[in-house]
Amino acid sequence: MLLELEGLVKRYQDHLAVDHVTLKVKEGEIMGLLGPNGAGKSTTLNMITGLTRKDSGAIRVFGKDNELQGQTIKKDIGVVPQEIAIFEDLTAGENAAFFGRLYGLRGSLLKERVAEALAFVGLSDHEKQFPKKFSGGMKRRLNIACAIVHKPRLIIMDEPTVGIDPQSRNHILESVKTLQKEGSTILYTSHYMEEVDEICNRIAIMDQGRIIAQGTSQELKNLISSEEKIDLTLSEVNYTLVEEIKKLEGVLECHLEGKQLTVLVRKNSGLMGKISLIIGRSGSDILSLQVDRITLESVFLTLTGKSLRDAG
Repeated sequence: MLLELEGLVKRYQDHLAVDHVTLKVKEGEIMGLLGPNGAGKSTTLNMITGLTRKDSGAIRVFGKDNELQGQTIKKDIGVVPQEIAIFEDLTAGENAAFFGRLYGLRGSLLKERVAEALAFVGLSDHEKQFPKKFSGGMKRRLNIACAIVHKPRLIIMDEPTVGIDPQSRNHILESVKTLQKEGSTILYTSHYMEEVDEICNRIAIMDQGRIIAQGTSQELKNLISSEEKIDLTLSEVNYTLVEEIKKLEGVLECHLEGKQLTVLVRKNSGLMGKISLIIGRSGSDILSLQVDRITLESVFLTLTGKSLRDAG
């Protein structure tokens, strides 16, 4: 395990912000951390980086205690904060170089790493330009370059795509995947559920200071449903096909209302082909088809009673 949190607690007077959180992140994986505002995500991240002192519990990074060996640990951590942390009176290259020096890079190695970081985020052609002229997406990408210029083993990304255009978002997501392929471990928070579903190997859902569920995206979806609903619009009405479909193993419910056929089946039953054959034999055609599957958004809503994006 590259990162281990055990029984982590943080209180602010009477408010329990982080309530005995236990979480383990394997080396080389992308761990998503989801939760509405006030769930304790930022406090947890701040305790990992040493910005906030824990009240109790243990934090181990790279197998080391972050209280006893914090300075050693920080050299191999990169942080992409939610609020953009760059200097607008320095050029893009000077920004990356500034953060590289904070991590001890000097001379030709610093110059090489700055060039690599800017190339990685697609800003090589803008090295001499000032960020005040950049779009929001370009500033976010420069923020990432500053966080990875020293090639950290653990990268903490807190809402790295908030408020940017789709092209920059896609560029950042692809960059995250590439960082993982190159060996980095990433702790990733986002209010965009589809991002987490796309790039994270495992996901932890946090609410009211606690981890209430964790696992792969599919494991979390399995927590709340074992069914799928298929909605079809038919060209012709034929009520005998309802009885035939009901006889299929794995069909839980089937009814026809006007030309709208609704079939409830066990998840991953693979019955769509058989259903189509029955409809075809009845002399009807399928005009439209929709399969309603459980999404990560619906899992979050079910477990927390809140919509993540609305909360953000």
